[in-house]
Amino acid sequence: MAMRGASTIGMKRAYIKYLFALLLFGSNGIVASYISLNSYEIVFTRTLIGSALLLVVFFLSKEKLQFWKNRKHFGFLVLSGLAMGASWMFLYEAYSQIGVGVATLAYYFGPVIVLVFSPLVFRERMSLTKIFGFSAALLGMILVNRTALLRGGFSQGILFGVLSAFMYALMVIFNKKATSITGLENSMLQLCASFLIVAVFTLIKQGGTISFTPQNIFPILFLGVVNTGIGCYLYFSSIQQLRAQSVAIFGYLEPLSALALAALMLHERLTLIQLLGAVLILGGAIFGEFFRHKSLSKQ
Repeated sequence: MAMRGASTIGMKRAYIKYLFALLLFGSNGIVASYISLNSYEIVFTRTLIGSALLLVVFFLSKEKLQFWKNRKHFGFLVLSGLAMGASWMFLYEAYSQIGVGVATLAYYFGPVIVLVFSPLVFRERMSLTKIFGFSAALLGMILVNRTALLRGGFSQGILFGVLSAFMYALMVIFNKKATSITGLENSMLQLCASFLIVAVFTLIKQGGTISFTPQNIFPILFLGVVNTGIGCYLYFSSIQQLRAQSVAIFGYLEPLSALALAALMLHERLTLIQLLGAVLILGGAIFGEFFRHKSLSKQ
């Protein structure tokens, strides 16, 4: 009984950390709008600052590195970090080519991929309530971005958005398979691997030169320290304790939080269709995760 209670408390903490991380990630667009750098420079600076922060915190905490005890899991974690860096670069390039709405819609097919492969990769049973809840959240996502979707057709920007979705799915899958590397060490190694691929790409793309202005300093630091460093710690220290299907369904709260923050802080007006989409995302996430259900496969 005591073990079950401790497990329940740990799961609740994982949910709280995951939801708070999604809220932070949802504000990325708002913070980035105050930074006059191109997409690759923004991703480079946020991964640099975020990984440096977690490195400092890790060594100040006097924790010992454990990754060398399981090289296979370390390999999964490195692959997850590389996928995350690639995903961010594809996503920010899609932002610049087709706008935030359509790019975000393409990006959030990543959870669809995670949900589809979770029974195969993690042996998680699929349930009717999860399918229904996820479908409602996906429909809500489409309604939220309906206007932007109707304006755009297939383009290179769409391709970048789809590639970012595949990289997102690989990031989640590989991270969850690195089960022996947890907590702060997991987040630190993940973000460091992400920084490496972004740094190499930025070096090839523009020779490693970045033009800073005084106006960029505070939003860059905020994006790197809070949204990336703290956000990634909360995210990666929580998803290993959650089912892949839960990560996929609740992942749609990130664009919902972005929509809400844009309305509150940027005074963007929401249409009735967008409000309906927001209700579907929130309702689908809650229904798919917390309602009792029967598995599609035999128990």
